[in-house]
Amino acid sequence: MTETIPRWNLSNIYAGIDDPQLAVDMSVLKDETIALTRFFENDLLPKTDKQITPENLSKLLSHMVDLVNKINVRASTIGSYLYALTSMDSFDKEAERLQSQFQIGLLPLRNVSTRIAAWLGKISAQLPAALELPGSAQTHAFFLMEEAQQSQFLMSEPEEELANELSLSGGSAWGDLQGTLTSQKQVDFEMDGKTESLPLPALINLRSHPSADVRERAYHLEQATFEDMKEALAACLNGVKGTVNTLDRKRGRDDSLHSSLDMARIDRQTLEAMLGAIEDSLPMFRAYHQAKAQRLGTEKLPWWSLFAPVGSVDKTYTFAEAKETILTNFAHFSQELSDFARHAFENQWIDALQRPGKRGGAYCMGIDGVKESRIMSNFDGSFDQVMTLAHELGHAFHNYCAFQKEKTPLQTQTPMTLAETASIMCETIVFNALLEQIDDPQEELAILETSISSDAQTIVDIYSRFLFEREVFERRKKSALSADEISEIMLQAQRDSYGDGIDPEIMNKFAWTWKPHYYSTGLSFYNYPYAFGNLFAKGLYAIYQQKGAAFVEDYKALLASTGEASAADLAARFGIDIRSKEFWTASLAQIKPQIERYKQL
Repeated sequence: MTETIPRWNLSNIYAGIDDPQLAVDMSVLKDETIALTRFFENDLLPKTDKQITPENLSKLLSHMVDLVNKINVRASTIGSYLYALTSMDSFDKEAERLQSQFQIGLLPLRNVSTRIAAWLGKISAQLPAALELPGSAQTHAFFLMEEAQQSQFLMSEPEEELANELSLSGGSAWGDLQGTLTSQKQVDFEMDGKTESLPLPALINLRSHPSADVRERAYHLEQATFEDMKEALAACLNGVKGTVNTLDRKRGRDDSLHSSLDMARIDRQTLEAMLGAIEDSLPMFRAYHQAKAQRLGTEKLPWWSLFAPVGSVDKTYTFAEAKETILTNFAHFSQELSDFARHAFENQWIDALQRPGKRGGAYCMGIDGVKESRIMSNFDGSFDQVMTLAHELGHAFHNYCAFQKEKTPLQTQTPMTLAETASIMCETIVFNALLEQIDDPQEELAILETSISSDAQTIVDIYSRFLFEREVFERRKKSALSADEISEIMLQAQRDSYGDGIDPEIMNKFAWTWKPHYYSTGLSFYNYPYAFGNLFAKGLYAIYQQKGAAFVEDYKALLASTGEASAADLAARFGIDIRSKEFWTASLAQIKPQIERYKQL
């Protein structure tokens, strides 16, 4: 099967790390950053008095916006290309060296961006009048006003510059170490009478293997592997969370959740409404997990069977079969979506082959310079991985909608909450289409299992991750945490979320070790946005079922504009009130009939 699983093609971005154009672009980026800094210091900074006219301010802001967009296209293209190389092969030391050089070179841009944000805060009272006038400033009004508002949480200019510089050898360095440790680790595992060396992500993927013996042995090996790695990974987590706590305190944030909510463009009322509905739904998911345990012939569900397939477990997808499954069912929603996905498959946008040095999980990134996307996954032939491809293609379609409307980088800074809308919508499209097409109870059971299991991950497990991260942040304020303390926090979070749905003696205390989101200083609480995206997409899908094809254009317009309004304002376009617990409860209620059917089969 490995011969048919693709690797992506990056050659239309750069031919390689020795491509002269890459060196030219890095040099031009440096010059453009100098030009932006001079414009800020010579033209913008002096204009802080109240005498400047709205017309003149509009022209200055428009020029600044155009400069920043031009720089961001170049910077994001270079950054995405280098990340693609290093995330595919952490053994590529030359790519790592160049990526480090690039990140250091970005410091002046990060510094001037911080200075511009602070300046916008100082002239915030003058912005509304200037933004009423035609020009680039007006079309980027949301970004400019948001920057001005967020400037109140900046430290002094020298402190912000120091924080930017220290991040390369502090917070982000800890994250890089975690990625290197987990991507390069290989373990020997015996299967079908043959022992082979598996990358750690491949071992973790065995959680969905049909054989209970394989799953159990893989679980114990995973636990033993992380037992050996736990101290190094605990140091990484302490470094990241300690950095974030310090910066949040210095910047006047209320708590560790404050900046995450602002980045997500939601308020606490919205989060509390969603979490309240999730807490109410936990018994429903526990009933599902208990029913699954009975199907598997166990009194309680052990962690290693949480992802066990149920139903027709003999189906293994070739990559070609996965492709056709996705394309066929995307077409039921929109031929344009299906055609887009076909283009992605046929033009080598996807890297799905598991191999040593490749990071685990999956992601999609937009490449501004060529207006395309690239998708990374670790395909193993399971139905779960088919759904992962559908999920990531949803992200790529999101990018496509923005590229089609010629949105700029500043207009496409999508919050984490809305970033998951298209991806989970695509999963929902495939799941629901497949459920309608099958008449074999065992196949129906297998599809339901995958669907409900996925929902349980984005609701129950995500809730546990939220509880875990909140507690880690709080305890980290007082002292560094040992690996065993971190593991105990994880276990308690799982107890609170899964309850009596799983075996309390067989949980996953090391679930904190390999999720990269925990190790990013810029992505704190990158967990609840998945629950938000899942339930928001379900709400949108319900509207689609009412409106049919007429929904698609409105949906595409939403995706194209997710960087230009708050989540509440965008949801209101569809008559959705995300601050209401009732909306989230209604979305969760869509899962109950599936669980009831699952229990009947």
